[in-house]
Amino acid sequence: MTMEKKAWQKILRYLKIRDKARTDILEDILPQDIAEKITELEPEEQRKVFGLLNDEEAALILGELEPSEQAHIISAMDDKKSAAILHHMPSDDIADLLGGLENPKVQSILKHMHKEDVAEVTGLLKYPTDSAGGLMTTEFIAFKETTKVKQALSRLRELAPSAETVYYLYTVDEDDRLVGVTSLRELIASSDEETLGQIMRTNVLSVNAEIDQEEVANIVQKYDLLALPVVDNDEKLLGIVTVDDIMDVIEEETTEDIYHLVGTSEREGKSLVHAGVLATSKARLPWLIVCLLGGLISGFVIDSYEDTLANVIALASFIPVIMDMGGNVGSQSSTVFVRGVATGEILPKDMFQYFFKDMKVGLIMGSVCGVSVAGAAALWQANPMLGLVVGLAMFCTVALAATIGTLIPIFFIKLGVDPAVTAGPFVTTIKDVTGLMIYFYIAMTFMEYL
Repeated sequence: MTMEKKAWQKILRYLKIRDKARTDILEDILPQDIAEKITELEPEEQRKVFGLLNDEEAALILGELEPSEQAHIISAMDDKKSAAILHHMPSDDIADLLGGLENPKVQSILKHMHKEDVAEVTGLLKYPTDSAGGLMTTEFIAFKETTKVKQALSRLRELAPSAETVYYLYTVDEDDRLVGVTSLRELIASSDEETLGQIMRTNVLSVNAEIDQEEVANIVQKYDLLALPVVDNDEKLLGIVTVDDIMDVIEEETTEDIYHLVGTSEREGKSLVHAGVLATSKARLPWLIVCLLGGLISGFVIDSYEDTLANVIALASFIPVIMDMGGNVGSQSSTVFVRGVATGEILPKDMFQYFFKDMKVGLIMGSVCGVSVAGAAALWQANPMLGLVVGLAMFCTVALAATIGTLIPIFFIKLGVDPAVTAGPFVTTIKDVTGLMIYFYIAMTFMEYL
């Protein structure tokens, strides 16, 4: 039996006999593993598990849960107990957690928290949750530039247990403006009598508290940072954003983009399991309505060419393949482009260069697909001219789909709209309608030869 399973059985045994003793369970099992198991329990059992743990242990485990699970558990707890547990969590995590609760519950918990914690958390809550200020923690280590190395090392031993990270020591001037940074390695390797002002690096990267979290994540990724300082408009050091928070941001932003590409926004920090049916439906329906209208327009196009279809019934057999191929190409183009913009691989200045490159790619793919389907249609229907019509339609549809798949996101970027929100539904709708119009126009042009 694995150590993890033994430890979990130990928790369940305590639950069954309602033992009030505190456990040393974290010596047997990691907080992440307990958090994973807790999500499988009923709410009443979850409360019992937290009742077995001391405040510090409970804080460690609570910090490993998803925001929706944290809010669910804290909401069911006594406010005084909640405040005691939150005292052992980083200030940024507390702010994120409280941001997901109803305001009366937040105010009630804050009444039971330490004044220092309340000041830090309320300071963070004033920033948008998706900004650098909303992401940062105030538990960092900073010294004046006149501080000597030996003094910094001595203070570091005292401050390290409560700091979010000790790998970077930030240097500030008399007005608390950020002027430099020193790594722990550089500090240890320096002479005791040197000052931080002498050994610090002055080309320190920092971000304003108001910038978007996605931009913060891009900077941390680009420069391989473990932490990034956050400053106000006067360059005063407010806090730091650590790499573990950046990993959460990357996951959140990627998930959001994926959801937007398929026409839904239901995530947005809420639990997929506990989200309401009406709320989920509301998140999915708007873009489905767009696609529905596109389908109706496509039906109108087909109806407009009823006589053409009646004269050459075989034309109807190739409608699905032309529409599907156009859809696949459009989805490929829009997905690659939107993801490239999100990761910074495609910069604003490079968008139209990429657009023209994708047009050429579309022409090549259209040529290959067009020749292939033309041969298949000619052999299947024993009608070379029908093969030519279908092949030309396929070539034009695929080439146009590649163009639309890139052009639509560019258009919405220029309007200041997230391209991921619009790419899927609009590309699909426009591609279907234009693909059918191209197909039937070419068919009518060659009607006398079919």
